[in-house]
Amino acid sequence: MSQDITLMPNAAKRVAAIADKQGQDAVLRLSVEGGGCSGFQYRFGLADTIDEDDIVTTESGVTLVVDSISIDLVRGCAVDFVESLGGSAFQVQNPNAANGCGCGSSFSV
Repeated sequence: MSQDITLMPNAAKRVAAIADKQGQDAVLRLSVEGGGCSGFQYRFGLADTIDEDDIVTTESGVTLVVDSISIDLVRGCAVDFVESLGGSAFQVQNPNAANGCGCGSSFSV
């Protein structure tokens, strides 16, 4: 287990619901890729496997995995699921980000 990243209860609940609907294990993979309007962008998806070098944390029976390369950009983050008038989405509260974009899906360091 790791405290390098935190999965908030609302996000865990949403992942569990999505995984159940798709008949998959409740394992969410967060990765960071180059691109987006600020330089890096977050990618979320249900994971089929957990790699040996993944950083792993759990909340309410749901697992969050981050690859060993992406963890340097998201260490200390909290992953939440937020619903608002503008819509609903997974949100990363990233203390490492120097700047972010309005959509909340990309950042720079």
